[in-house]
Amino acid sequence: MVRIKITSKQTNGSAIINAEKKIIVFFIGGAGDKNSYYGYGPTKLVKNSILHVFKGRIAAYSLISPHIEYLGYEEIRGEDDIKKNVIDKIASKDIPIYIVGHSLGGWNSAHLCKHLVNNGYNIRMLVTLDPVGEGVIVYVGSDIYKEPEANPGAKIWINISCNPIYEDQSDKVADFGERWFPKNGPTIYYESKCSHAEVLRMFMENILQDKSALDLLIEDIVK
Repeated sequence: MVRIKITSKQTNGSAIINAEKKIIVFFIGGAGDKNSYYGYGPTKLVKNSILHVFKGRIAAYSLISPHIEYLGYEEIRGEDDIKKNVIDKIASKDIPIYIVGHSLGGWNSAHLCKHLVNNGYNIRMLVTLDPVGEGVIVYVGSDIYKEPEANPGAKIWINISCNPIYEDQSDKVADFGERWFPKNGPTIYYESKCSHAEVLRMFMENILQDKSALDLLIEDIVK
């Protein structure tokens, strides 16, 4: 909430009014999420799960004015794509920015975060959900960065990596791409028993003091 104090010269009084707080949130999907990946998808997994739930939660706060963007991992790699799909959407460098990425989208989101921080943007939080991208084969066949970005520079970085007891097909795909387990860099690092495709479940799982990544995201936005 943004609180503005206005003082009246005529009455020597003052009033507190509440103004909208503008934010921007980027949700970044993985392979086959927003766009087809070698004939697979699009599944719209991120859009129909975590983005949908976030919109419902943030709508309860009338003084928050969120600008929400849904992108594929392949849309945030390279100067031209970042300018067109990200920077051109940001009205001011002062606006709080939140980035949530899943799978290859989590991998590329860390690089996007670093790029924006280096250019003076206000990255409040990065959330990486079971990021994938360590494998050489997936690098060759996908539009991702070659090396992991272990220091994205967000004020808060939450990472949830999955280590399921019983693997489903989505876990086999994640294993092929090689999951990223950045244990030392994040503000909060958590290993979940969720499967790779259970993005909503991991987003809403309690990871710190009975709070989920979604709870912590909302909490930072509205404070």
